[in-house]
Amino acid sequence: MKLRYFIMAGVALVGMSSCSDFLDKPSDTRVTLTNTEQLRMLMTSAYPTCNYEWICELSTDNFIDNNSPSVDGVRYNLNSYSRNDDETFAWEDIRSASDTDSPSDLWESYYYSIATCNHVLDKVAEFEAAGENSAKLQAVKGEALVTRAYCHFMLANLFCMPYRGPELSAQDPGIPYTTEPETTVKPHYERGNLADTYDKIQADLEAGLPLIDDAIYEIPKYHFNKQAAYAFASRFYLFKRDYEKVLECCNIVFGGADADPMPFMSDIWAQTNLNYAHEMNRYYVNPIHQRNFILIPTYSRLQRYLGSGTRYGIGRDGMRASFQGPGPTWERCRYQITSLGWTFSCHPCHKGMFLNGRAEYGVWFGAAAGEQFEYTDKIAGIGYAHQVLAEFTGEEVLLNRAEAKLFLGDIDGCIADLGVWDAAHRNTPEVNENTPMDPWSKEIVWKFYTKAKEKFLRNSRPERREIVGNKLNDSIYFGIAKPMYIDIVCPSTKYHLTDDIEPYMQCIQHFRRFEFVCRGMRWFDIKRLGISYKHVIGKDARVETLNANIANGELDRRLAFQIPNEIIAAGIDKNERREPQLTTPQASPRVVTNLIVPSNE
Repeated sequence: MKLRYFIMAGVALVGMSSCSDFLDKPSDTRVTLTNTEQLRMLMTSAYPTCNYEWICELSTDNFIDNNSPSVDGVRYNLNSYSRNDDETFAWEDIRSASDTDSPSDLWESYYYSIATCNHVLDKVAEFEAAGENSAKLQAVKGEALVTRAYCHFMLANLFCMPYRGPELSAQDPGIPYTTEPETTVKPHYERGNLADTYDKIQADLEAGLPLIDDAIYEIPKYHFNKQAAYAFASRFYLFKRDYEKVLECCNIVFGGADADPMPFMSDIWAQTNLNYAHEMNRYYVNPIHQRNFILIPTYSRLQRYLGSGTRYGIGRDGMRASFQGPGPTWERCRYQITSLGWTFSCHPCHKGMFLNGRAEYGVWFGAAAGEQFEYTDKIAGIGYAHQVLAEFTGEEVLLNRAEAKLFLGDIDGCIADLGVWDAAHRNTPEVNENTPMDPWSKEIVWKFYTKAKEKFLRNSRPERREIVGNKLNDSIYFGIAKPMYIDIVCPSTKYHLTDDIEPYMQCIQHFRRFEFVCRGMRWFDIKRLGISYKHVIGKDARVETLNANIANGELDRRLAFQIPNEIIAAGIDKNERREPQLTTPQASPRVVTNLIVPSNE
């Protein structure tokens, strides 16, 4: 018995000792950053994993409701991918989803990246105060500043009204601009105004740009390298209408004002051995290409939305006004869809455009929207759907520069840059004697877009849409050249969209629409250019018009996505938008509420 008591006492002592050892260990398991290399490595996780392309693209004039009436009488009874899509297409507050490709995901991901940047910058300041000032430390600081600026910039353009200059934007709410690590539970943030938000973005950007050093990166294309940083700067200044800065940044990206930008254009159109969507996507987002300045891996089901043939897709006017419609040099390139009896103009570089079923059923762009699936369980066939975002490319920078040159009075320089875009897209075996493209010239641009706008204004009423002899009538030009009100959106004392340059500006916005189809950038152009258009919803043809009164100086408050519900509940002021109308309930919508999704195989 005594032996038993001794054993029990010994076990108790060991247990107490083990408990004491456990309690002696610190519960905070965070890594302490002690050197510059650790900061550099931490910045690899400072990039957002969200994807804005789906909700932005669904909001644009590229998309139609396949359940709504069309001129050929075809109707469908298609379900949306999720209820979230119905809200987005109707420009309502998006309340039905908070997972991948939703406003909640965007808000959380961008602010998570900002928080990482703030921790890095806090440590950089600590190291500098201790006397360290190495070139590597400064390069890390530059990357963190530019990344923080980019994330706030994207939040502002998603959840705020378009930038309208320092005076008008001071009247619009901004987004919380965070520059310090959080040290308290549930701190309170103020939105401030949009003018202040842009000022802070610009301050971070201009402080970070000269510090960027590509030498610190193992793979520069996955970081804000010098070209990517200046490409972002060109977009930022374009949205501010600071065209002199746009021109300066674009020239730095290309290596000088006289450097040839053609090597920075895509050559995917020339490839003859790419036959599947995943092959085209791997080629399109390959970091070896000069056109790709930065590649950002994201979680997204974009390809599934675009390719599944659900209720919303790129068809009818949206399709005809972008990649499957006429243009200044390819109006005589005619194609047919035999099953529909359609004859239409189309750019010969349609390689990379994938058609899901019949044309009005929805079209998606395989090269930009290809999915890369990460299995977590191959047997169960589940995992994560990824899309690599080619966020800044040579084509965008070229078109930014063309717009800057146009408003700076260099029309010939603008035409020259647009001619580079045209020449790059001719680089395809599809251009032959059966698909004759006209020579590029200033005159052909003026003629095409002047005619396109005149016919659109004259024939834009829905009842004027016609099918003539089973052929889709191209004569109204499908809204390729809609009126633009950039001077109302962002008034300037230096720059004005006058009649003598509008056809060239129409060409720029048309090429941008063509280039960024399915990538969401059209939404940002609609906001900054003041473009008005309609969405026809459901079989009862309910019509919603965005920017209906823009010509009278009234901007539609729905241009800003609503702040996510959980963020409003936490104390952030919501956006004042028009109350949404009730929509007809859809039968059995397919809702995916978890980031883990089945393989697409």
